[in-house]
Amino acid sequence: MLRILFVLILLGVSVTAQTKAGNRSAPATLDAGSTSGNMYSNKTLGMTYKVPEQWVLRTEEMNGRGEKSAGEKNENSGARVLLGAFSRPPEAKGEDVNASVLIAVEPVESYPGLTEAAQYFGPLTEVARAQGFMRDEDPYEVAFDKRTLVRADFHKNVGARVMRQSTMAWLDHGWAVSVTVIAGTEDDVEDLVDRLGLEAVSSKK
Repeated sequence: MLRILFVLILLGVSVTAQTKAGNRSAPATLDAGSTSGNMYSNKTLGMTYKVPEQWVLRTEEMNGRGEKSAGEKNENSGARVLLGAFSRPPEAKGEDVNASVLIAVEPVESYPGLTEAAQYFGPLTEVARAQGFMRDEDPYEVAFDKRTLVRADFHKNVGARVMRQSTMAWLDHGWAVSVTVIAGTEDDVEDLVDRLGLEAVSSKK
């Protein structure tokens, strides 16, 4: 988790997770999903994400060279990025906020002692504050496609601009799943959030 978190902080993105006390079972084997056109889908998690047109994918780079790509099955080890997409290449400079979306997972068993998702936003907020982000309000539950997720919103002043970030997290198949979006306006953030699709119950148990 720490390796991915540091990578995301460098990109102006942060990731969250949640766990349940006493849930120490190994996570189920997780297919990393696949992208066809601009649609990412993951049957194991019952999840889709519609990436905006013309965005660039950086999933493999964020996982590190030599590791399994987004289209391959992963072993039950460590955190990984399932989808990393940006409105322009992260290395390309621009006047506006480089909007992005990141979907990441890690084993629930990686965080013993937590009893609910909201608890993880404590250390996350400290990391975010160190990067200049401020949390707008306490984490809160949201009903999303018949599932209940936990969400937290942040903002960061960058000169005359404001970078806005929202992260949602939930548990599935022994994995903590998080979706983080960054954009320059609240409307753009909500548009990126609305591109997430979730089945009422994951397709595989």
